[in-house]
Amino acid sequence: MFLGFLTVLALFCSHCKKPEVPAELVVSALDVTAQAEDDSTEVTIRSNEVWTATINDMTPWIEIGRTRGEAGSTQLRLKFSSNGTGAPRYGIVTITSRNGQARRIKITQIGNLYPTYNTSPQAPDATGMSSTAVQLAAKMHMGINFGNTMESPVEGEWQNSKLTQSYVKFVKQLGFNTVRIPCNWNWTHLSDPDKAKIDPAWLNRVKEVVGWCVDNDMYVMLNTHGDNGWLENNVNAEKQESINAKLKALWEQIATTMRDFDEHLIFAGTNEPAVENAEQMSILNSYHQTFIKAVRATGGRNSYRVLVVQGPSTDPSKTFTLMNTLPIDEIPNKLMVEVHDYTPATFTILTGGDATWGKMFYYWGKGNHSTIEPERNATYGEEDVIDSEFQKMKEKFVDKGIPVLLGEYAAWRRNAINNSDFLPKDLAMHNKSVNDWTYYVTKQAKANGILPFYWEIGFMLDRANNVVKDQPMLDALMTGSK
Repeated sequence: MFLGFLTVLALFCSHCKKPEVPAELVVSALDVTAQAEDDSTEVTIRSNEVWTATINDMTPWIEIGRTRGEAGSTQLRLKFSSNGTGAPRYGIVTITSRNGQARRIKITQIGNLYPTYNTSPQAPDATGMSSTAVQLAAKMHMGINFGNTMESPVEGEWQNSKLTQSYVKFVKQLGFNTVRIPCNWNWTHLSDPDKAKIDPAWLNRVKEVVGWCVDNDMYVMLNTHGDNGWLENNVNAEKQESINAKLKALWEQIATTMRDFDEHLIFAGTNEPAVENAEQMSILNSYHQTFIKAVRATGGRNSYRVLVVQGPSTDPSKTFTLMNTLPIDEIPNKLMVEVHDYTPATFTILTGGDATWGKMFYYWGKGNHSTIEPERNATYGEEDVIDSEFQKMKEKFVDKGIPVLLGEYAAWRRNAINNSDFLPKDLAMHNKSVNDWTYYVTKQAKANGILPFYWEIGFMLDRANNVVKDQPMLDALMTGSK
């Protein structure tokens, strides 16, 4: 009887199978871009079986840190020797798991289209660089742009005034402890365009202005600005290689020149990169990655400097939708994100007449709609939209420990002083609308943990004489920032 039971049990269990475990092989990065010089990166491999890594015999410039790994999560270091060919080159690292899965890591190493300007790298120096991005953002209370000045073809020609040390002190006395310096490098300040070599005199001039600010205990964000659109209008696959090469060359020079400043100076890689979709966002991330690597490679204090990357078109809504990953930075907690806001543009910056894309608004905000000229009342982009945009930035970045900078925002008054050809019939209500917009955007930015930088181009301040031209505007900024 007992033997019969065992026989039946054996027959029954012969049909039993162990539950199948789904095959798993995940590689953290399947597309890797390497710099032309000696470079390296790490990818994470997660598998539920033993795996192997192989490279093609035709790519001796790729070195893998290990050829096999056990089940679980493992770091694989990839090293790339210097590319002296002047052209990009490509390779494949194949990861094969014993569970039957395989993945291919595509390697693109850019060519040296320009000379290497990182000729004197230093050992990392953390002196005066201890703040994380969050800690540094907390020290930046209210920001202002030195707009239309150092990004013009010739410094000050759009303002009829160059920056002075007395102006820097004047701005600090008004209550701004942080400045953004939009800067032209590629447009008119290359002494050798074929080699992307920045005029040393211009580098020293920018360094002088940064020094005035830092010596006055002000924080500075220095960027590569519009520069006639060489980067921001070319976020595309066709120009990706050449843009990355030039961006690297420029930032090697800028970072080396500014390397000795402490954490009062932060770098921003671009300005307003025009991006509309996920494909372009991926390309923009490659620009951000090039910027970060170029700065970090110069060493010294740049090894720990806080760096700023821009959202797609610096538009809050596009940034919320498209910016789902940040570039890799080997130094943790040192990245910030930048957006701009001119919502609604038909109220803030459309001053030269109605356009095909919108009709000018003169009146904005709750209680500010005109009964004299109702056709110019804002019909969209009021407080609810501002609230929504900033809440998205808080949710996506600020709440996760990534500070957000509102790098530009402003609304122009339509009046004779600002040379406007279109004057509101209800001027008092228009001026109140501008004041209220400025106050509200500043206040809501701060309420959502976003640091505001007002876009000042001479309408509020007289730079030549260090005089306030628009006190209500300044009052709106200072009140909103508290």
